[in-house]
Amino acid sequence: MIILLWWNEGRAVTTANSLKEASAAVVHVAADKVDPAHDKKLVHVTGDAKAADPVVDADYGLSVPALRLVRSEEIYQWVENKKTETRQKVGGGEEKTTTYTYEKKWVDTPVKSAEFKKPEDHTNEGDLITGNANISAEKVTLGAFTVPENFVKEMGNPVKHSVTDADLAKLPADLKEGTKVQAGAFYFGEKPDAPKVGDVRVSFEIVKPGTFSILAAQVGESFEPYQTKAGDAIDFIEVGEVSAEKMFKDAASANAMVTWLVRFLGFLFMAFGFMAIMKPLSVLGSVIPFIGDIIGMGTGLISFALAGTISFIVIAIAWIFVRPLLGIVMLALAVGAFIYTRKLAAATKPATA
Repeated sequence: MIILLWWNEGRAVTTANSLKEASAAVVHVAADKVDPAHDKKLVHVTGDAKAADPVVDADYGLSVPALRLVRSEEIYQWVENKKTETRQKVGGGEEKTTTYTYEKKWVDTPVKSAEFKKPEDHTNEGDLITGNANISAEKVTLGAFTVPENFVKEMGNPVKHSVTDADLAKLPADLKEGTKVQAGAFYFGEKPDAPKVGDVRVSFEIVKPGTFSILAAQVGESFEPYQTKAGDAIDFIEVGEVSAEKMFKDAASANAMVTWLVRFLGFLFMAFGFMAIMKPLSVLGSVIPFIGDIIGMGTGLISFALAGTISFIVIAIAWIFVRPLLGIVMLALAVGAFIYTRKLAAATKPATA
């Protein structure tokens, strides 16, 4: 967790510096004409994205006027659920009880029932037909620019595309027999309202043509990620007419959110680690009723206090390398909080004796 926290602070600073560098270098360009003078520069362009031809899923004979097509396959399978409960034994110690339950549900990967604790009467069969896919149209343009395939695969928010009986008629011959259309998806099985283990359903989503904003390096008549000196590559795509300032602001907000999420997880798992180390104390104390619970509460508080202090110190030291003044202030606060906590604990000992 210490390594994770250290890496996270370095990542956050690199991203922040990269965004700052890029925001100072970006050039606003029109979509209707490619200016060679901006080649290799970071450009911001907004325009209508269109596909020259429909996007095609050859596996299912499906052709749709869209920028990209997302295919999702699911199979009906037995799934094992495992639940472990721990209870205190009379006279000390713990006893763990594990319960296994089984249910049928739609999943995106076949489940190996042979690995179940109780495989009898829970046998899975069948397989996916071809698997999931993210298919781009062959040529997508944004005004006078050509959008590369790796950019198209990140464009937009897919919406449901319902298949029809006409699409069913175009299925390859080896898939047509027994296949039905149910709730806008292809259903491979006998009864969609009463699915059996091994049944498969295939649904589709599409990204429709529309207005998009791109922030990336101009390369010829196309785009590629813009490599900053700070370390990160910049390639942002958003739906609609979005200014460069707004795109940078969104990226900064996402960076801050990820940073705080990793900080919280690092602190939390570090606390759990200390609790695991101190667990034997509460187990020993459980010989006497209620004593184990009291010790458990105490070790829990100590674990969270240690995790909080260490996390803050690691973050502070990491910031010393990039922003010395801020890092030193944070480190001083962390050390001060640790000293204050120790003095407070020492002052309360006589009262609790």
